[in-house]
Amino acid sequence: MKLSKKCAAVSPSMTLAITSKAKAMKKQGINVISFSAGEPDFNTPQHIMDAGKKAMDDGYTKYTPASGLLELKKAIADEFVKIDLQYEPSQIVVSNGAKHSLFNTMQAVLEAGDEVLIPQPYWVSYPELVKLADAVPVFVETGDDFLATVADLKAKLTSKTKALILTNPSNPTGAIYNKEQLEDIAAFCVANQIIVISDEIYDKLVYEDVCPPSIASFDGMKDLTIVINGASKAYAMTGWRIGWAAAPQNVASAMGALQSHATSNPNTIAQWATVAALTDNRTMQCSKDMNKAFKQRRNYMMETISEMKYADYVQPGGAFYMMVDVSAVFGKQYNGRQIQGSLDFSDVLLEEKYVATVPGIAFGADNYVRLSYATSMDNIKEGLMRLDTFLKEAMEA
Repeated sequence: MKLSKKCAAVSPSMTLAITSKAKAMKKQGINVISFSAGEPDFNTPQHIMDAGKKAMDDGYTKYTPASGLLELKKAIADEFVKIDLQYEPSQIVVSNGAKHSLFNTMQAVLEAGDEVLIPQPYWVSYPELVKLADAVPVFVETGDDFLATVADLKAKLTSKTKALILTNPSNPTGAIYNKEQLEDIAAFCVANQIIVISDEIYDKLVYEDVCPPSIASFDGMKDLTIVINGASKAYAMTGWRIGWAAAPQNVASAMGALQSHATSNPNTIAQWATVAALTDNRTMQCSKDMNKAFKQRRNYMMETISEMKYADYVQPGGAFYMMVDVSAVFGKQYNGRQIQGSLDFSDVLLEEKYVATVPGIAFGADNYVRLSYATSMDNIKEGLMRLDTFLKEAMEA
């Protein structure tokens, strides 16, 4: 059967492909250390799971409005108030995860031929979601800190530029735009009437003292911004599949209408569990405990990789990822296999040392591999030891 041109052009996720291969090897009894996971290794907090169970016991197993449960929308609106943003519940659309919210957003605001600025490195799904909306991804090169400047954005600005995807904190880099950087980008977007799709799914996973504001909070930006967030990362609720978008009313209404025909409402039980995640005071402590563990792991990785002779890294300020420069071994051979780039590197490392990483080429940064520290400290220690051994053997063979 012949596929549509649009669907045939979509590339599968490299992150999911590597994770799948690593899991298959584990099932064969191989001791694989995986740095590829894009989800917290903690279980969903008990009080959130209890809320889901209670929803079932109370009979909340029917449809909700297509754009989400009113109680959840109100709880989300209250979360925005904490960062000085005011949204009516009607401006919030709850979807089947933040990725679904991004899909709805692209479909609602992009036309065929529109150009969307995407700073590199970028999350693997951004270009594909843009293409599914018949728009054109335009990649913006960034500096050593992986943060786009106004000058970087201006270099790619054309009459067809419609939107900018801004991720803060970033997947895959963990880089964070500070208030001053966001202010400059906001002024640029207002001046050029560029829509900002602000992916803030990692906004509570920040390891420095100051959390950055949302770009929607700057003068003139609220009407130009769609804010994307969700329950997956901050509350260890990846499998519950609840994300949301906050947008100008006309955009939110369009997204709700689209969703009503595509999927209808997100899972009712998961929505009630997310109400508990956002309103129960115990959630804050759970998030703090996760953040503390992630920061300890990040610090250990920075200390360990800084001592490696053939690797370097860029310090992440948030999320739970680190981009590690392994380009020193490009052009080398390992057991007869040539390592020409990050894809080769990740493949050989997995097959030879049983360490799963995500090749940087998936994010538009081929000199790097992405390591997730959403895994135990024991796994991190063993995995980094294997990585260091691999690098030395490749370089000194």
